[in-house]
Amino acid sequence: MRFYVISDNIDTQVGMRLAGIEGVVVHEQEEVSKALSEAMNREDIAVILLTERLVKLCPDLVDELKLNRSRPLIVEIPDRHGNGRAKDSITRYVREAIGIKI
Repeated sequence: MRFYVISDNIDTQVGMRLAGIEGVVVHEQEEVSKALSEAMNREDIAVILLTERLVKLCPDLVDELKLNRSRPLIVEIPDRHGNGRAKDSITRYVREAIGIKI
């Protein structure tokens, strides 16, 4: 089973390639959809690494695939610019989900 990266940044893709992870660089929503579809249909891929910026391009598609497919696992990763989340994003999610401030 393999990892596969779908990135909007060539630096991220090159770094993953150095670690032995193949992948593709895309920039448009249609390209993301096509790359995800191709990766989802490959039997040898167990985990798809998808950069945060690409998830923001097609959040509905990514959510649908995460909810309706058990394999491969889709993992959102930051690129070389860091993540776009607020500093306390995890605690905010917990607070919104269960109403407890931690």
